[in-house]
Amino acid sequence: MGYAPAQPLPFSHKIHAGDNKIPCLYCHTGADKGRHAQVPPMNVCMNCHSVVKTDSPWIQKLKSQYEKGEPLEWIKVHDQPDFVFFNHRPHIAKGVACESCHGDVKNMDKVQQVESLNMGYCLDCHRAKGAPTDCYTCHN
Repeated sequence: MGYAPAQPLPFSHKIHAGDNKIPCLYCHTGADKGRHAQVPPMNVCMNCHSVVKTDSPWIQKLKSQYEKGEPLEWIKVHDQPDFVFFNHRPHIAKGVACESCHGDVKNMDKVQQVESLNMGYCLDCHRAKGAPTDCYTCHN
């Protein structure tokens, strides 16, 4: 908890998800359809930043990387060990809000991990919501 690594570009979820009300799934595509909520590809950023705030040195760096075809090396904040099985899709399908696990991201200038996301955390949530707790729910 509290993990908030330095990223290659300062990115404010407060500005994007909070002030501008961009939905999580606009950038983190696939979370409702698969296991992972991917870091958005740079073309998603450029959908807006080809015309928005183009005078910013950070946006100019983003644009330069994009035009060269060089990815930004974002550092995962909510990372799990390889042996952990987590799938975003069933949670989103059941209406679990992103904020339940990731915290109030729309008010974070710098994203940080606010929950332990360990097995006990998940089991507590499953028990509270009447979701399955058998081993094969997560370990299949």
